[in-house]
Amino acid sequence: MRRAQVKRKTEETDISIDLSIDGQGEIDVRTGFGFADHMLDLLAHWAGFDLTLRCAGDMHVDAHHSIEDVGLCLGQSFYQALGDKKGIARVGRAAVPMDEALSDVCVDISGRPYLVFNGLDLLPEVLAGEERHLWAEFFKAFVSTAKINLHINIKYGQNGHHMLESVFKGCGQALRLASTISGTQVLSTKGSLD
Repeated sequence: MRRAQVKRKTEETDISIDLSIDGQGEIDVRTGFGFADHMLDLLAHWAGFDLTLRCAGDMHVDAHHSIEDVGLCLGQSFYQALGDKKGIARVGRAAVPMDEALSDVCVDISGRPYLVFNGLDLLPEVLAGEERHLWAEFFKAFVSTAKINLHINIKYGQNGHHMLESVFKGCGQALRLASTISGTQVLSTKGSLD
């Protein structure tokens, strides 16, 4: 079973995550920021993960520390749950519409963290009471500990909620495809994935 549990406690956040890559749809996310709960629920659902996540953070400041640290912990749990990565498809891509919005997301479980986020400027400057750059910080934190290459392209849209929803659904679907067991070898000419 590809599963991991991660805990992180700082002066700003107290986070626990239980993640199973090969899930049954059991998702319970509570970050203290309802909009983030909704987005993470979508990601886990579309990825096919089981995810229990708790975050108690300094929301009296804003959501930045909580969401960034959730990204770090979620990435770490995904990396640990993958294990030796033997047989995974490694690459996944999904273009997901949400009403008038469309995003294209591509992931490579390469062992090399890198984020490209095009179209962030299409989001409203403030979304659900937080600056739009919060979401770039989330994904930057996620890729740094998941050790993946993630390209997010918001193609178009008018509603910020819809655009970000298409991103999280696309990310989930791309992660599902990339983490699917499709062979027996590590898909790398090097013979290993960091």
